[in-house]
Amino acid sequence: MLEMTRDTFEELVAQALDTIPPELTRVMDNVAVFVEDEPDPSDPELLGLYEGTPLTERGEWYAGVLPDRISVYMGPTLRYCETEEDVIHEVAVTVVHEIAHHFGIDDERLHELGWG
Repeated sequence: MLEMTRDTFEELVAQALDTIPPELTRVMDNVAVFVEDEPDPSDPELLGLYEGTPLTERGEWYAGVLPDRISVYMGPTLRYCETEEDVIHEVAVTVVHEIAHHFGIDDERLHELGWG
């Protein structure tokens, strides 16, 4: 397994977030991004997870709720990647993938776009 400090991994996630175009980050609403060590044991290879209500499904009822949550999992990412360059790429793909879910884009469409 590739070795990397949590601080370095968190910095890679921050850098990936910085690549999101400002016109998209301006419309992101009520969402927080976290680095977690491991996903739920039922899905140990999961690299990232979006939990919440996508922007496309929110209506007038959407008020006073906890923020949506994007988790990027360090353990599976480091086990999946062979080099630091692989980690940089995979973190970027994972961040874009999970943010796309926030915008209501499903897995099938993301795979079509090359962000699967």
